Amino acid sequence: MVVAAAAAFPSDPNDVEPKALPGYKDTPIPYNYAYGVKDDYAGTDFGHNENSDGSAVKGSYNVVLPDGRIQTVSYVADHYNGYQAQVSYKGEAQYPHEYGPPVTFKPQYQPSYQPSYQPQPSYNPQPSYQ
Repeated sequence: MVVAAAAAFPSDPNDVEPKALPGYKDTPIPYNYAYGVKDDYAGTDFGHNENSDGSAVKGSYNVVLPDGRIQTVSYVADHYNGYQAQVSYKGEAQYPHEYGPPVTFKPQYQPSYQPSYQPQPSYNPQPSYQ
């Protein structure tokens, strides 16, 4: 009984190498991607880029915060050291003394389909009193 319990635990608990499924060879595939969004009308400005050599991932993302600063997060991640990030800020926080009206956006289009009838339930239960 003790032998079966000892055999169920891994020999090295610090072994963090991911295990592939039986019959499935998992080969790391290098990749990279990037995107950026800047919409002056809506006040949106953010982006992200990431590169991987198949074993480690490096990247960064940035966003303009509501106080006007730009927050950038640069990171490295792998199976041995985990996710390690460094956060930096550019600019100085700005807080207006007066606030304007909230920003609202009107829909670009109105749906043209309007049903000509209202569906009715096919069964109307009658209340029963005892």
